[in-house]
Amino acid sequence: MTLLLPFLPIYVAQLGVRGHAAIVQFSGLAYSATFITAGLTAPLWGHLGDRFGRKLMLVRASLGMAVTMSLIGLSTNIWQLVGLRLLAGIAGGYASGSTILVAVQTPKARSAWALGMLSSGVMAGNLLGPLVGGALPPVIGIRATFWGAGALIFLAFLATLFLIREPPSAPGVSKTRPKGGWSQIPHKKVVAIMLGTGMLLMFANMSIEPIITVYVGSLIDDPRRVTVVAGFVMSAAALGSILSASQLGKLADRIGHPIVIVLALTLAGLLLIPQAFVTAGWQLILLRFCMGLALGGLLPCIAAVIRHNVPDRSVGAIMGYSLSAQFAGQVAGPLVGGLIGGHIGMRAVFLGTCLLLLFGAAYNWQVIGLLKKR
Repeated sequence: MTLLLPFLPIYVAQLGVRGHAAIVQFSGLAYSATFITAGLTAPLWGHLGDRFGRKLMLVRASLGMAVTMSLIGLSTNIWQLVGLRLLAGIAGGYASGSTILVAVQTPKARSAWALGMLSSGVMAGNLLGPLVGGALPPVIGIRATFWGAGALIFLAFLATLFLIREPPSAPGVSKTRPKGGWSQIPHKKVVAIMLGTGMLLMFANMSIEPIITVYVGSLIDDPRRVTVVAGFVMSAAALGSILSASQLGKLADRIGHPIVIVLALTLAGLLLIPQAFVTAGWQLILLRFCMGLALGGLLPCIAAVIRHNVPDRSVGAIMGYSLSAQFAGQVAGPLVGGLIGGHIGMRAVFLGTCLLLLFGAAYNWQVIGLLKKR
C-alpha cells in the first residue's frame, strides 16, 4: 500500500494536472484521502469484527484493497484517483484488522510481544514499499506497477482465506449485537489516555515528515545528494522500529506496558532536542535511528494496555477507536509540522514535538498510578 509514494506526483501529472503547486496539492489530497476514510470507518469494522469474526474482516479488507489498487491503475483523471483513494480507506484496514485479531487471540501475558512482531512486519512493508515503488515504474510503467501491487494484495487475500484459522468460539465474537460498549469499560481513563497517546505518537512521527527534505538541504552542500540523504533519514526511524518492536514488547510483558510507554516517550522526546541542532546528515540519520528504536514498541504496548482493560466483546470496537485516533494524528501531524516549519522555523518543529512527547510521558505516568490502584 506504500508502493505508490515515490511516483504519486508523477502519476498525478500524467492524469492531466498542470503546474507545480497544483501537482503538490492534488498529490497531498490523494495521499491523505485514504487516511481520512480509514479513520472514519475503523470503529465500524472493529464493531462488525466483534459480531461476525475478525478473519471475515481481514478477508474483506484484503479483497477490497486488491480490487481498489488495481482500479487505481485504470484512472483516467485526477478525480477518479482521489475517489479511489477514498474508497481504499473504506475498503481497506487489513493492518488494523490483523492487530485486533492478534490482540484477541494471543494470551494476555504475551500480547505486547506478539503485537510487536506484527508491528515489525507492517513497518517492514512500509520501509520496502517505497523502495520497490521507486524501482518498478521505469521498468514496467506506473499503471502496471499498480496492477502488480493489486496482484500481491490478492495473494494476501488467498493466504488469509486459506491459512488463517479463527476458532468458531473465538473470544469476543458474537452473532448478536454486543451490549455495553464504552459504558462497560471499567477503567475508562486508562483507555482514553491510550487513545490520546496513539494519536500523539503518530502526530509526532508525521510532523517531521514535511520538513525533512528541506532540513537535509540545509545540512548538505551537494544538492544532488539531498534526496538520497533524506531517504536514509526517513528510513532510519522505520528500521530502528522494526528491530526494537518485538523486543520492547517482550520487555513490556515482563515489567509492565505503561512503564515501557513512559520510558519510550521520554527517550524519544529527549532525542528530538539534538536533532534540532545537528550539523551533518549522518548525525540526523543516527538520531532518527535511535528514535525509531525508542518508539518501536509503543503501538504494541498501547494495544496491549487496551486489550487488558476492555472486555472481549468490545475489543474490536475500542481498537477501532484507537486506530481512528492514530489516523487523526497522521493527518494532523504533517499539516501542523508544515505550518510551523514554514512560519516559525524548522528547529521549532523538532523542539515543539519534543515538548509534546514529554507531556505525553508525564500524562502516561498517571496510567501507572491508575493501574496500581486496581
